[in-house]
Amino acid sequence: MTELLTAAQMRAIEAAAIASGEVTGLELMERAGRGVVAAIFEEWPELAPSWGPAPKPPEYFLQNDEQGLHRAVVLCGPGNNGGDGFVVARLLKETGWDVEVFLYGDAEKLPPDARVNYVRWVEIGGVQSFEFGDDVMGPDDLTLVVDAFFGTGLVRPLEGFGSLFLSFAEERASRFPYTKIVSVDLPSAVCADSGRPIVSESFVGLPEIAAFPVTHAHLTVTFHKAKRGHYLSDGPICCGRLRFVDIGLDDFDQRVDVGQQKPALILTHERWPQYPSLPKKQGHKYSHGHALILSGGVGKGGAARLAARGALRVGAGAVTVGCPPAALIENAAQLNAIMLWNVKDVAALTDILADDRINALCLGPGMGVSDESRGLVEAGLKSGRAIVLDADALTLIGRDAPLFAMLHDRCVLTPHAGEFARLFPDIADKLAAPATKGPAYSKVDATCEAAKRAGCVVLFKGPDTVIADLSGRCSINASVYERSAPWLATAGSGDVLAGFITGLLARGFGPMQAAESGAWLQTECALSFGPGLIAEDLPEELPKVFRALGL
Repeated sequence: MTELLTAAQMRAIEAAAIASGEVTGLELMERAGRGVVAAIFEEWPELAPSWGPAPKPPEYFLQNDEQGLHRAVVLCGPGNNGGDGFVVARLLKETGWDVEVFLYGDAEKLPPDARVNYVRWVEIGGVQSFEFGDDVMGPDDLTLVVDAFFGTGLVRPLEGFGSLFLSFAEERASRFPYTKIVSVDLPSAVCADSGRPIVSESFVGLPEIAAFPVTHAHLTVTFHKAKRGHYLSDGPICCGRLRFVDIGLDDFDQRVDVGQQKPALILTHERWPQYPSLPKKQGHKYSHGHALILSGGVGKGGAARLAARGALRVGAGAVTVGCPPAALIENAAQLNAIMLWNVKDVAALTDILADDRINALCLGPGMGVSDESRGLVEAGLKSGRAIVLDADALTLIGRDAPLFAMLHDRCVLTPHAGEFARLFPDIADKLAAPATKGPAYSKVDATCEAAKRAGCVVLFKGPDTVIADLSGRCSINASVYERSAPWLATAGSGDVLAGFITGLLARGFGPMQAAESGAWLQTECALSFGPGLIAEDLPEELPKVFRALGL
């Protein structure tokens, strides 16, 4: 698993490296610029020079009349991101490109390292002043636009920025449909910590801001490690493809406490967390846990059956669906390895929970929101067992303060955005408010705050699923970039996820481990199956995923 950084943490690592005397800021900027150019040529080999990666001096092209094969516009901002842009411009020029550079801001006020690279560029090319609204594409064909405006450093809104890129996108699409857009570190106007666009208050609510508030890149090249904004909210959409460049900072991670400013954040998308307790090596079925999933009445059992199938496939030794008497025949007709119990009321559930072999519960899918359902949720919470609360259970808890107060540290809440808003309306309002300055309030902030308030694990669903516990540990299961799994937007997939987590709880996983692993496995199953996925396919894909993991 990989740690994601905030902009402040990245700055602290760079500062530690420079303070050590082992590297200068100018050297880091040169490495960054070279990394961007290398990433461009790797992404689009047809743009790479035919003689290979070694740059040629400008005199070579003047003598051989080969300059101008490709045209690039490099947009440089007033900070070190702009400095990276000047390096990119110089290196592209050295490989034979026709390069124009535009600077937003005063060259005399550039940071020292960026100023040095500005001077280096001026020795071989010109710099035009850039104002919002300028046409930076010119009359000729355009191969590449490099967005080196603001990167991770932007903390304030820019008047007109959204309008600029809206007009830029429209004109580019009509005039130069094949132009590539590359962002340096992060698309400009995307908050590095939240992935949200930073917009001026005067533009909040205008349609062009909602439609196209920031640079939408084909490729984003970032340095050292990913930032939170690369994986949250609009970040992945705006980044296009994401590439990483090593600029020699690995040795300095240990010298900076990157967790001191915000809760530890781990990206779980790269590989299976490899918890050793998953393979079954010995024991009988009850030694691998017994999960109980409560179902709704007649015609309302599909969600619970999906959850039960997920719990069984993920390895719970025994799984039982509890349902009202009238629904027994319906469920029996569709379940075989999954047992059935008559749960006609709270008293019946209490009697069943006297069996201490039942060590994990799932309440909510298809249960309804009646007074009887509320009593079942209360009984489940009183039992003290590991419990997943999903769907209708979340609605009940969100409108019932005494029930909310019964949450404990063995609970896992699995809300989507609407359910999250019912559970934590004030937190949801903060997250929904337009981001007018950075670092903006993020889904990570919201989930961590929710977990602290609830006193348990909260899994806030979405392509950028965020999982947090009471201790402040937080992780993202990002179904984006190469792990994009849009097929998960199908009815019942959340019920299967609840079942995965319940089954892992039954196996003895801690609530945070179960939530992280369940989310990861759900995405992996969707990727393995591919388009056409429906919820029923997810549990059936698990054996293939497990075999691929060598389990």
